Amino acid sequence: MTPRSRSPRLRPLLLTTTLTLALALAATGCGTEPAPGSQTAADRSSSAGPAPGRAELEARASAAQLVAEHVWVTEAAGYALARQSVGVLGDDGFGSVYTEPDGGQIRLSVERLPHADADCTDGLASGSAQEPLVACERDGEQWYRATESGHAYAREQGGLVVTLSGTRQEVDRATLRAAARAAHRADDYELDQVLPPAGEGAGRQPVERGDLPPVGDGAPNNDVGTSG
Repeated sequence: MTPRSRSPRLRPLLLTTTLTLALALAATGCGTEPAPGSQTAADRSSSAGPAPGRAELEARASAAQLVAEHVWVTEAAGYALARQSVGVLGDDGFGSVYTEPDGGQIRLSVERLPHADADCTDGLASGSAQEPLVACERDGEQWYRATESGHAYAREQGGLVVTLSGTRQEVDRATLRAAARAAHRADDYELDQVLPPAGEGAGRQPVERGDLPPVGDGAPNNDVGTSG
């Protein structure tokens, strides 16, 4: 269809710190592993034992503030999941980043969003960016949208909007389409590969500040000595 100029639709998918980490992973090649969906059932049975029980997986997801049913995975040739990028989006969404050696990134997000965030022809998306759309079209069961710098595939699934996105310079449309079509809800084996190990998610605590007094309104203690 004819490209339409609109307010941008590509939403921030992960926190800035997460994306910064993913960029570092792409540059160093550390913290990545083959996409969970890239192994067949036969491969799994020959290369690994059975997946942990569902109760353990649910507990690990909860410790990471994730809903197990909202964890999705995908695969794309040359790309691997950056496990450190896995995290919660919004109240109960899920986000992750897949990277390739040359620095390309595909971002996956699963969130409860309005219909307009999947169908780019239906009004404005919430939290839209600054660039206008240069393309908005149906592609199979998904919607493809693009700005001058970025593009994404999105679809609605069971009350969630599943989005695969990347920059147009790093990820071509064919690769992004393949990743979008391969995206699916993680099975128990894939959850085991994606979720933080037991005890890891629950151990994340706020950093304790030494300049906060134990009583009062909690204002920092800025007193200095006579030599200060």
